[in-house]
Amino acid sequence: MNNTSTLSKVPAVTIGFWIIKILATTLGETGGDTVTMSWLGETTAGADANANGYLIGTGIFLAILVALVALQIVAKRFHPFLYWATIIASTTAGTTLADYCTRSLGIGYIGGSTILLALVLLSLGVWYWSERTINVDTVNTPKVELFYWITITFSQTLGTALGDWMAADASDAAATTGSLGLGYVGAALVFSAALALIAALYFWTRVSRVILFWLAFILTRPLGATVGDFLDKPLDHGGLALSRPIASLVLTAAILALILLLPQRAGEHPGKSNAAA
Repeated sequence: MNNTSTLSKVPAVTIGFWIIKILATTLGETGGDTVTMSWLGETTAGADANANGYLIGTGIFLAILVALVALQIVAKRFHPFLYWATIIASTTAGTTLADYCTRSLGIGYIGGSTILLALVLLSLGVWYWSERTINVDTVNTPKVELFYWITITFSQTLGTALGDWMAADASDAAATTGSLGLGYVGAALVFSAALALIAALYFWTRVSRVILFWLAFILTRPLGATVGDFLDKPLDHGGLALSRPIASLVLTAAILALILLLPQRAGEHPGKSNAAA
């Protein structure tokens, strides 16, 4: 790094980043389901219709997310474990919030996905209007960090609703405005294909790297959501019926191992002299 470059407080975007990101989004799905469905009784046998598991779980995870974002902002530099803990908190809060909106409030998957997509675009638009860039390599001031984490939380929530819409069939109570009925495997394959297309555009075209980053970031969330659902949903719903807590622990261990084994470095962005060049 030269003296006209500064470090951001988020990691450099590498293959390792995307691997951990997908695992983190999968953990967000299984972890959120563990708390709201298994422990707070949203889908257990004889569950009370007024259990409010999704609402309580959302409150818990949003509180954790706010605390971690505050730590991220006051930190002086990039800390891998703090960053990824905040990502996991955002994706878990996104899972429970999306479930609360689409299921408990009855908005449905299409309604929820549409509203959340609008919020993601609004967040990016305000960020760009304020800073004239939405490049994640510029995330090193409290103001930009707030834009970053708000956008990420909206995108994580969108991913759950979008993944559910793609995978669910007409029998799903939240499919009030329709669903594609692709199943968890089918939906995961669709999102994987979309990510492969984005990778091809990255390597073989000159499409904006910033736009491609955000497209990939948004689409890794429903990929993780559908994979997570495939792991822990009942057999008669197209899942493997694995234990949600055990699946979450295995994913957590895998993420910790990758953070330790894969190079973790902060991204960097040009200073004024380089930006003008």
